[in-house]
Amino acid sequence: MKELTKAEEQVMQILWDLKAGFVKDVRARFREPRPAITTVSTILRILQDKGFVGYRAYGKTHEYFPLVEKRTYTRLMMKGIMLKYFGNSLRQMVSFFSQEKGLTVSELEELKRIIEEEIRKQES
Repeated sequence: MKELTKAEEQVMQILWDLKAGFVKDVRARFREPRPAITTVSTILRILQDKGFVGYRAYGKTHEYFPLVEKRTYTRLMMKGIMLKYFGNSLRQMVSFFSQEKGLTVSELEELKRIIEEEIRKQES
């Protein structure tokens, strides 16, 4: 799966939220100043060519929908970041974010709870 450009990712984020939409629907979700309708249309066609987006045709109008789930793309991107920046070490990545963000005690406790829950699931 190919990595998306920033503009493509913005359109995908909108489309994941919408579940399906026409070019005008996607454009309406952008903050001002909104990109031109032709720009949004071009990005959607590129996403279609990359296999991220499908469409249903209604005459000359197309309703676009995601073919790739947000979770699938997120997983791929996070694996890439972990490999590229943290030597494929989850420990290094978590350590970086906990130190960089300055997590509060309650946030660290929440992470601990999530990890402990996952350990219980895997042990079962």
